[in-house]
Amino acid sequence: MKNCKTSFNHLPFISSRRFPLVDISAPMDKGLHFVFCVVTTVLLLRESSQTGTTRNDDAGTDLRGPEESLPTLTVTTILEDPYVMVRSAELEGYCIDLLKALATMLRFSYRVKVVGDGRYGAVTSSGNWTGMIGEILRQEADIAVAPLTVTSAREEVVSFTTPFLQTGIGILLRKDTVSQEMSFFHFLAPFSKETWTGLLFAYVLTCFCLFLVARLSPCEWNEPKNEENHFTFLNSLWFGAGALALQGVTPRPKALSVRVIAAVWWLFTITLLAAYIANFTALLSSGSEQLPIQTFEDLVKQRKLEFGTLDGSSTFYFFKNSKNPIHQMIYEYMDKRRDRVLVKTYQEAVQRVMESNYAFIGESISQDLAAARHCHLIRAPEVIGARGFGIATTQASPWTKKLSIAVLKLRESGDLDYLRNKWWESSCLHKSRERWSPLQPQALGGLFLTLGIGLALGVIAAVLELSHKSRRAAGHAKKSCCSVFTEEMCTRLRIKENTRQSQETSGRANA
Repeated sequence: MKNCKTSFNHLPFISSRRFPLVDISAPMDKGLHFVFCVVTTVLLLRESSQTGTTRNDDAGTDLRGPEESLPTLTVTTILEDPYVMVRSAELEGYCIDLLKALATMLRFSYRVKVVGDGRYGAVTSSGNWTGMIGEILRQEADIAVAPLTVTSAREEVVSFTTPFLQTGIGILLRKDTVSQEMSFFHFLAPFSKETWTGLLFAYVLTCFCLFLVARLSPCEWNEPKNEENHFTFLNSLWFGAGALALQGVTPRPKALSVRVIAAVWWLFTITLLAAYIANFTALLSSGSEQLPIQTFEDLVKQRKLEFGTLDGSSTFYFFKNSKNPIHQMIYEYMDKRRDRVLVKTYQEAVQRVMESNYAFIGESISQDLAAARHCHLIRAPEVIGARGFGIATTQASPWTKKLSIAVLKLRESGDLDYLRNKWWESSCLHKSRERWSPLQPQALGGLFLTLGIGLALGVIAAVLELSHKSRRAAGHAKKSCCSVFTEEMCTRLRIKENTRQSQETSGRANA
């Protein structure tokens, strides 16, 4: 073999490299020359395989790694806690974490910019859009990742993905501005109206059963024609009221049937009083029922607080387009006082609620965060206008469907719930979850059922006692048991006649 030949084209590499330890021009034998050619070819092949994957100067293709070959999206957003915040010259927050997760799933890089005018997006009188929606329409940004509400007006000019957060419209208040003195009947607050109604019915029914059983039981009233029954209806009412006050009153029950009803009523009253005391203590410590503004109707009727929302926000247009009379009144109030009650940013709204007599109408999920961060703030219970936050893109964007599918996958995997808990967690939030509420009848259902069973057992016991006496009386009088039992029942239930006879008997005795 005179020449070392190879089928690979490595002339550029050969000409640019030197091998000082070997002089090719020096005379050598064929074997050594062959070994030298093989070693040189192997070295050149190894170097070409390494450099060929990172650079190709003739083709001009940049292959410096997978990160730099990904598509880059310009993302517009807005500074709002906890969605996007500036910490140590870097952006962080719920939306930033969401954007990172989407970029990892869909393999794209991004450049985040804060919206120039600090607005979400509303149409002006000239037909132009402001805020993030305007930047997308002017192609200054590819997508908008922010707490941007999906509305029909915005959907006409841009496209939205599947909502990544669900919210509604609520009222943010400062606790001391809406607190009020306890009403005259505040002691009734621990129980709901239904519970008080059920308690009154249970009291009357129990007293009636005491009255009835005391008349039927021979152990309590052995001789109806000659004895006076101490368990009159008024005395039965007094006995039941005494048990409610944990006081022993007369008459004292002697029959087993009457004692069964009395024992069940005592158990009922003790448990009921314990529940009342516990709930009343919770009411006084929480103070949550001292909010006179519970609904939007309450907000309209009061005159102490001004109220407003973000200027040009979807919340403002919700009230503008609503046909609800209450919503129309809210819109008219805000529109007439636009310069005084409408705010520019969410931070300004929260600050105004904390410092003045002002109620802010806005996204309930953001208000929950404000109440969690500032413990003297509270959101009213009523939430209206369910809506969602979505990612906005241009209508012709190929990323809309991809982002929607990615958001659904994040929701199904629980990642969205994790982000929600991460950025909304707070000590104040835990306290707000334990809001006080009046005790409902459902919570005392077992107690009412126990009372009903006890009353039924007492009545059954009284009937058995009367039937036992009737059987013995029938044996002595040689009559049928049913006829004697019927006579006893009629005698004991003739209230007026028995009362008159007892009065006549007592009158003769006095004479």
